[in-house]
Amino acid sequence: MPLIKARSHPADDDLVVHDATDPAEMEAALAAPTASARRAAVHRLEDSADGQAALCRRLAEETSASVREAILAALIRHRSPAIAAALLPLLRTEDAALRNAAIEALAEMPDEVAPHIDALLADADSDVRIFAGNMLGVLPHPRAAEWLLKALADDHVNVCAAAIDGLAEIGDPATAAALEAVPARFPGNSFIAFAVRVAVRRIRGC
Repeated sequence: MPLIKARSHPADDDLVVHDATDPAEMEAALAAPTASARRAAVHRLEDSADGQAALCRRLAEETSASVREAILAALIRHRSPAIAAALLPLLRTEDAALRNAAIEALAEMPDEVAPHIDALLADADSDVRIFAGNMLGVLPHPRAAEWLLKALADDHVNVCAAAIDGLAEIGDPATAAALEAVPARFPGNSFIAFAVRVAVRRIRGC
């Protein structure tokens, strides 16, 4: 009788979440040894609030790009105030790929993110204010340009630069005067002067 080699880990089909309300079981499923098993766990968990919370917790630890994408896609599908609040701390991560992915996901949740914008623009960490400006440039919200004008008044040159870039994308001619006033606040900064000229030409269509 031939010997059958024992499996070193469970097959993907064996990694089933039997109790979708058990945090330990959810965490174990999302920490399965293969990316395919973790992706399967994402799909099994995404429909419940507890599962979505587990996905948010997993995101910062996940190393597989495909699993991260599956998690973010699931969170966007089920966007909620709780999910947006869980993603916002990722604006502080040193992992640029994860941070950019979080910004892209948050941009798909404009109504859920809106209540947090003023706090982000007033954050003590200038990097958070910069990333908030980056997000506003792609946020489909009627107040996005208004918030970018607030960021434009920031004393930090890089926050202003992010706001200029955002207004170049979504600003209208009414924002041109505020943009044109920025270089005087940073005399000698050729980059800011150039970025303002480009933005103003773009929004004026000339």
